[in-house]
Amino acid sequence: MCGCEEPRWGWGHCAPSPMLLLSVLLSAAPFGLLGEETRQVSLEVIPDWLDPPQNLLHVRAVGTNSTLHYVWSSLGPPAVLLVATNTPYSTLSVNWSRLLSPKPDGGLMVLPKDSIQFSSALVFTRLFEFDSTNTSDAAAKPPGKPYPPYSLAKFSWNNISDSLDPATMSATFQGRPIHDPTKAFANGSLSFRVQAFSRSGRPAQPPRLLHTADTCQLEVALVGASPQGNRSLFGLEVATLGQGPDCPSVQEQHSIDDEYTPAVFQLHQLLWGSVPTGFVQWRPVAFSQKQGSRESALPCQASPLYPALAYLLPQSPIVRAFFGSQNNFCAFNLTFGASTGPGYWDQHYLSWSMLLGVGTPPVDALSPLVLGIMAVALGAPGLMLLAGGLFLLLGHKRYSEYQRIN
Repeated sequence: MCGCEEPRWGWGHCAPSPMLLLSVLLSAAPFGLLGEETRQVSLEVIPDWLDPPQNLLHVRAVGTNSTLHYVWSSLGPPAVLLVATNTPYSTLSVNWSRLLSPKPDGGLMVLPKDSIQFSSALVFTRLFEFDSTNTSDAAAKPPGKPYPPYSLAKFSWNNISDSLDPATMSATFQGRPIHDPTKAFANGSLSFRVQAFSRSGRPAQPPRLLHTADTCQLEVALVGASPQGNRSLFGLEVATLGQGPDCPSVQEQHSIDDEYTPAVFQLHQLLWGSVPTGFVQWRPVAFSQKQGSRESALPCQASPLYPALAYLLPQSPIVRAFFGSQNNFCAFNLTFGASTGPGYWDQHYLSWSMLLGVGTPPVDALSPLVLGIMAVALGAPGLMLLAGGLFLLLGHKRYSEYQRIN
């Protein structure tokens, strides 16, 4: 249940009660955080009774002894909070008056506070565009002449309630610039599709990241926007909270298996160092067609994380409301595509997916196809040795049974 109690905290006026909740309750598959075996996952849109509506999406995964909270919002730039508690009774409390004020500190809390075991956030701050016409080096930084970036804090977003899909446990934040003098987004949009899961599995579309019930998947899609150049590359700036003075670590894992994402053998992970840990996972690939395939695959380059001053980043009200104003931010940039090969210019389409979770990151096992190939490859020499041994044994036996005629 989400809400606030005016006499208890002494804040401004709260949203009217009872609060409208659009929710889906499902039994979730086992996963490892804090020893839980099952969880009940709900997806709810928290209304504010304002016009235009302010989007706040709460994904809550309840287990026997713990709860996971994912709070997504398009207040300011798109952002998400990750919170893990050690009780199945923790709740999200929202004070809209304070959250929408110039100083939103304390306007959003997970209660009880002493149950919180881990918390962090991601903020998607800017959309970059580069002219790669005269750039031949795919690893160039930046990958071309930069155009003025789009601040995602200055986008207008749809009503999230209209896109809530109980069947797929998903909702989509779709937006375009409030001021668009070049009309680049006259027929286009930038969307953030959030999806929760009730069990382990993989989506049907590439990159087919392995998910569990303690994760959310985010698909970012740029569709129909007019580029400022003939061969424009796009990028995304992502900010996160550092754990203490240091930035989160980034790891790159390699695999011999590319069945789920053809020709992509890497998996990138951003890891927060707290226990239980939080993580972000993504394949270094984007797609220039809605039906992702090897032919439409684009390379995804990620910069190292670097410390960022908070006042230089577009501010997220939900991040400040939960964490306060004194925080250490780190940021990194993602760039999609190269000057050669397929690109956004093919169909004016670009999509990239990531997995966000709390606990131990899902680990890809070798697929049945690769296991079969390995079995054949490793078994063939053994079969040849066995056949050779039988041939020598039987051949010697026939020779020993030969009766010489005098």
